[in-house]
Amino acid sequence: MEKYIVTISRQFASMGRMVAQEMSRELAVEYYDRDIVEQTSRRMGLPVPEISDSEEKSGSRLFHHRYPLGMGLVSVQEEIFCVQSNIIRDLADRESCIIVGRCADYVLRDHVRCLNIYVYAPYEARMRNCIDLLGMDEKTARQMIRDVDKARDSYRQHYCKGVKSVLDHRDLMIDSSRFGIEGTAQILCEVVRKTFGADDQ
Repeated sequence: MEKYIVTISRQFASMGRMVAQEMSRELAVEYYDRDIVEQTSRRMGLPVPEISDSEEKSGSRLFHHRYPLGMGLVSVQEEIFCVQSNIIRDLADRESCIIVGRCADYVLRDHVRCLNIYVYAPYEARMRNCIDLLGMDEKTARQMIRDVDKARDSYRQHYCKGVKSVLDHRDLMIDSSRFGIEGTAQILCEVVRKTFGADDQ
């Protein structure tokens, strides 16, 4: 069967990563998330935490401290995005798979067999997920939702040139709180099967 790609973007604590894991099991394809960070680390010779800092904390003092004037902060960040984009394209060329985050919907915007999904949930549902599933206290949960959402939005606005709306390069948006993790994954798997003729292996 011809290869296909599913990209999943998500709000923090909408449980998009767990939805991707469930879809991976049901469709019998690999899903990639932190693996992309690890591959970027190997290709660039940088520790994994420094790649993660670039992705989610690029405006922080910590990242500026790690890359002082002579290193070229902007050039390091741009190189990380470029390397990750190449890894995403390599994965898309190699196999059917699910790719979580890292602007994969934008990177693969010209890929003809790519389904781009955005997983979201109301704020209170995400608060419950933070506390009940991720083990956070309420104060930490509120701060994480605010900070991670802001960081992801800034990252997307910076690297996805011409993107003006949350709808751009996204084919389907789904509220995970309506159906739960397994239910959301089942709905999305059915869409994938109908779109690409994908059957369980």
